[in-house]
Amino acid sequence: MAAKVGSARWLIISLLLLSAIPLTAGAYRLSELIRGAEVTPANARFFESPAPVVVHIVGAAVYVILGSFQFATRFRQRRPGWHRRVGRFLVGCGLLVGLSGVWMTLFYPVPAGSGGGLLLFAFRLVFGSAMVVSIVLGFNAIRQGTVAQHRAWMMRGYAIGLGAGTQVFTQMIGELIAGKPDEVSRALLMGAGWVINLAVAEWAIRHRSRKQQAFPNRTAI
Repeated sequence: MAAKVGSARWLIISLLLLSAIPLTAGAYRLSELIRGAEVTPANARFFESPAPVVVHIVGAAVYVILGSFQFATRFRQRRPGWHRRVGRFLVGCGLLVGLSGVWMTLFYPVPAGSGGGLLLFAFRLVFGSAMVVSIVLGFNAIRQGTVAQHRAWMMRGYAIGLGAGTQVFTQMIGELIAGKPDEVSRALLMGAGWVINLAVAEWAIRHRSRKQQAFPNRTAI
């Protein structure tokens, strides 16, 4: 019992730590908008149309912080009502994050020299759309009573939503190894963040499934 509680605690802490850097960057972006910072080519699009980026940042903060507690099995079992109520709220937050991300990709002008190009544009559209689809499928699954499918799709959606945290490390490692990335390299490093998160999520989904098949009377973490 103590080991399971400890594992759940470390899972939550790990997810929160992974999200810390992008959440800090998002908070700084919000502070720029609130205090009226100097408009530069890098942030002009946010001042011209602040609503999408504000929705994206606030929604992402709520989604990744509250969402981390949804994966702790013991926490869910002790507070099933909390899990359901917060889960419905997080569905809305996650959809806002994914849809606002797609909107910004399609309609925000890309500053010169920001890097990424068409490949990063495509990655953002694909993974943003995949996040929305995963959340919708997860919500529909729980309405139909298929808990395992619900959990799997919600894990995939959360993994994509947490991509910005992993991208900090993929870009850092990429620069340490190969120097400042060019347009294609930056896009690939960004894409790697999403792919790594999804790979970990898929491993966790299959690991849990195998564990439940081997020990059907036990509750996996």
